[in-house]
Amino acid sequence: MKPARFDYVRAESLAEAHDVLAAEGGEVSVLAGGQSLLPLLSTRLARPRVVLDIMRIRGLDVISHESQAIRIGATVRQAKLAAWPDLAGGQPLLAAALPFIGHAQTRTRGTVCGSIAHADPSAEIPLVMLALEGAILLSSARGQRRVCAAEFFTGLMSTAREEDELIEAAIVPRRQPGHGYAFREFARRHGDFAIVACAAIADERGARLAIGGVADRPVAFDGLPLDEAALDEALDRIAGALDARDDLHASADYRRHLVRRLGRATIAEARQCRA
Repeated sequence: MKPARFDYVRAESLAEAHDVLAAEGGEVSVLAGGQSLLPLLSTRLARPRVVLDIMRIRGLDVISHESQAIRIGATVRQAKLAAWPDLAGGQPLLAAALPFIGHAQTRTRGTVCGSIAHADPSAEIPLVMLALEGAILLSSARGQRRVCAAEFFTGLMSTAREEDELIEAAIVPRRQPGHGYAFREFARRHGDFAIVACAAIADERGARLAIGGVADRPVAFDGLPLDEAALDEALDRIAGALDARDDLHASADYRRHLVRRLGRATIAEARQCRA
């Protein structure tokens, strides 16, 4: 199937992109890597009046250090971030998750912020953003605002981005001393979207566990105990309370079972990796 007819605008500056978004609003689809948008266009699940290409905007393809965070620009490709020499030391959880995203070919085109914008509940980057309590920098002709990941992902492929706003960058907290990080997922094949994925952060007091692939958006739980018996009880409560879904890949009960097994293993790995 061919895409429905649309106008194409290649923005040369943020100001130009903001103007297009202000004028067209909900009729605009933003194109960066295109790994999510192009299949939607081809199947006509997305029928925008305007496709706004932001890949030529200077400064959006930069990875930089902020005070206690890493700033990832809107057009930074996943492969570029994975190859960034400061990533493993700066944020090992993000470094651990990136190899699970699609395949090498898709990572060379797909962008980090594009995955955030798409907000698939089984995607790895939104899960890591939630686990790390990262933030999304949004900009428009009205100015900039930061939205924490917990508030940004609002439901199945839906976010808190307003129609005239552009994701300008993702803000990822840097590694904290004394914390361990781990990421695991279960999928039918490597590169497929996860049936269940877990991201864990542990210190001497307890653990934070984020879970993706189960409900309509990733969810996170703080203060999980490190004692094995108490942790098993906590994971049982979490698995039972999750609004798990049935689909052609797995039943809701199987997903809850995976949360117990995968969650326990991910927290154990994070404890071992504490630095």
